[in-house]
Amino acid sequence: MPVSVSSSKLIYECLKDVGVRIVSALPETWLVHLIRMSEDDPEMTLVRLAKEEEGVGISAGAHLAGVKSAMLMQNHGFLASVNGIVSCAQLYRIPLLMLIAMGAVDFGRLYYSYTTIANAAREGAMCASLGGICPAGAAGAATAEVNGTLPGGVTTTVSPSGTLSAGSTVTVTVHYNFQPITTVVVGTATLPLSASASMVVQ
Repeated sequence: MPVSVSSSKLIYECLKDVGVRIVSALPETWLVHLIRMSEDDPEMTLVRLAKEEEGVGISAGAHLAGVKSAMLMQNHGFLASVNGIVSCAQLYRIPLLMLIAMGAVDFGRLYYSYTTIANAAREGAMCASLGGICPAGAAGAATAEVNGTLPGGVTTTVSPSGTLSAGSTVTVTVHYNFQPITTVVVGTATLPLSASASMVVQ
């Protein structure tokens, strides 16, 4: 999934509009356009960090000098900065503007969603392969496997449809529209996922 240039530009313009003049960041894939815009702008100072916690010191110094700053980081960088945030910024009540890209969170959610629909497809195919023994039917079994864990629910297709004869192969496909949290950075509101499973009818 490419990072959206237009969304990054919108965020960058908002930072400038509120008076941010110092940006600190590590090289980050999700924040690449924001970092490039900061680097190319003569009105902005980009401070490249070796680790995210250094950004707390940069922002604290900027605040004491009367300059507005922003820290750009991914969610794991936020966790790496907690000591500096608590022992410096929070203790001395220094405001920090942190833009945290939650891309890693979305990859975790994406993996969970795909695993869930893959399990649902297998459950549906198993039910379909048992014929009349499974009262829920393939779609019902797949939906029951998801059991409300995915917002918006899933849709299921069974091929071939209708009455299945013993020895034939049935394929169940489960479709889900994944909605990332980081739509501004990712640049898309929906990512279609599908998983299929096939079994021989008993």
